[in-house]
Amino acid sequence: MLAVFSVGIFSQIVRTDLQTVFGRRKRAVDVLSDVLRAVRLTGAVFFDFRASEPLRAQTPSMALVGQRLVPGAGQVIPFHIMMRGRCWVEAIDAGVPPLEFHEGDIVVYPHGHGHIFVTNLGDRVAPDLDAYRRPSGQPLPIMVNLGDHGPPVLRFVCGYLACDTAPFNPLLDALPSQVVARRPPEGNHIEVDLIYAAVIESETHRPGGEAILARLSELLFVRAIRRFIETLPENSEGWLAGLRDPHIGRALQLIHGDPARNWTLEGLARECGMSRAVFAERFARMVGDTPMRYLARWRMQVASHLLFQPNIAVEAVAEQVGYRSEASFSRAFKNIVGTSPGSWRRSRPSGS
Repeated sequence: MLAVFSVGIFSQIVRTDLQTVFGRRKRAVDVLSDVLRAVRLTGAVFFDFRASEPLRAQTPSMALVGQRLVPGAGQVIPFHIMMRGRCWVEAIDAGVPPLEFHEGDIVVYPHGHGHIFVTNLGDRVAPDLDAYRRPSGQPLPIMVNLGDHGPPVLRFVCGYLACDTAPFNPLLDALPSQVVARRPPEGNHIEVDLIYAAVIESETHRPGGEAILARLSELLFVRAIRRFIETLPENSEGWLAGLRDPHIGRALQLIHGDPARNWTLEGLARECGMSRAVFAERFARMVGDTPMRYLARWRMQVASHLLFQPNIAVEAVAEQVGYRSEASFSRAFKNIVGTSPGSWRRSRPSGS
C-alpha cells in the first residue's frame, strides 16, 4: 500500500540523497543546496500519459513551448519517468544516441531539447504545440491517452521544472544535454512509488495536492542528478566533479558560505592547503572558470535576488555581496549581468 508523502518527508529524502552522493563531504552538499535555492528550482506542470502501441509522441523544444507551460521562467527543464513498459527516446539536435527507456528510468533534458518517444525506432510524428498549454482550472496531473490501437501498455509521467538561468547558474551550465538516471540494479523503485503516491493524492482533490506534485518534481530532479554524479568517472572535470574534489569542493564551500568576504586567490589557496599556482590551475581546469571570476559571478547571482526585495537599497545590496561602494558594485554588476542594478530591479515585479 502506497503512502502519501508530505513535503517534509520530501525534504528529508532530498537531504539524505545529497548526503549519499557526497558521503561526509558536507561542504560540497551545502554548495549544491545553495545553488538549487539560488536558481529558484521549482516544480510546475505534470502530464500523466497512458499509451497503446505503437507509440509516437514528441515533446517539442522548450524554446517553443516553455513559456506556455511556465510563463516567465528563465529555463524550463522537461523530465520523464517510465512507470510501465518500455520505449525509445530520441533527442532532437542534442548530439546523443537514442535511449532505451525502461520502467523506473528517469531522463532529463536540462537545456530543453525536443525529443520523441517511439516504440519503433525511427518513427516520427509532428509535435502538437497546442497540447502544451494547461487548460484553465484543470487540476494536475493532466491525464493524456495516446493511441487507439488497444488498451494502454505504457505509462509515463512528464514533468516540467522552472529555474533561473541569469545571471549565473553553475549547475545548469555543468549538465549535458541529456541526463539519464537508470533504475538501480537492486530494484529500488522509490521514484515510481513517489509518483503513484502523488497521483493518488491528486486524484482525491485534497488541498495541497499540487504543492506535493511540485515538491516531488524537485525531488526527482535531485535524485536524477544524484545518479548522474554517481556515474561520473574519477578523473571527471567540471563543476559537479569539482564538488567532489576535496580541495576545489572546499574552495566552493568557502565562496558560497561567505561571498561577501574579501577573498583573494592567495587566501583561498591557503585555506585549501595548496600553492597559489596549483590551486588556480586546478580550479580553472575543474570548474571552467578562475576562482576570482567564479566569486564575482556568484556574488551577482546573490545580488540579483536581493535586488528584487522591495525595501533594500542598492548600496545595502552592494555591501552584502562584498563591495565597499555602490559605484564599484554597479560597475561589476553591469559588466557581468549586462545591465545596471536598477534596470535589473525593474525587470521583474518585486518579490518575484
